[in-house]
Amino acid sequence: MRVMGIDPGIALVGFGIIDSIGNRLVPVQYGCIETEAGTPHDIRLKQVYEAAGALMDKYKPDAAAIEKLFFNRNVTTAFTVSEARGVIVLAAAQRGIAVAEYTPMQVKQAIVGYGKAEKRQVQEMTRMFLNLPAVPKPDDTADALAVAVCHAHSAVLLNRLNGVNRT
Repeated sequence: MRVMGIDPGIALVGFGIIDSIGNRLVPVQYGCIETEAGTPHDIRLKQVYEAAGALMDKYKPDAAAIEKLFFNRNVTTAFTVSEARGVIVLAAAQRGIAVAEYTPMQVKQAIVGYGKAEKRQVQEMTRMFLNLPAVPKPDDTADALAVAVCHAHSAVLLNRLNGVNRT
């Protein structure tokens, strides 16, 4: 199974594409989609949509796992990020790619075994799961890979619960 993990944003969208082969996780590609500050908001959303779609077309993931929105104070940022999430989900839906959503706490639980783990713990465990030489930078990329690993670990159980028989 090929999973595309996504950490949504408007300035930076982290992405990580991994293959789940038996009990092994293999990194395929990872990085960030970047949009330039000062560019009109609608253009930035279009750039995110097109870049996410191009990655989906190139790497053909079976599933897209995206981090659910969490915000504490800045409502304006939450709206902007939710719009970026929306265009990414739309790109996946148009391509028939199943979308799964995970809260930050679910990702931490799946990666570290503790829902309130620190970011650096999640990043280091993700690095170890994927046998990477270093934690990917920026943090958005590392977070996207963690979401992909979370889905790879969760998908087998979810598929069994839903009666789906794929690997």
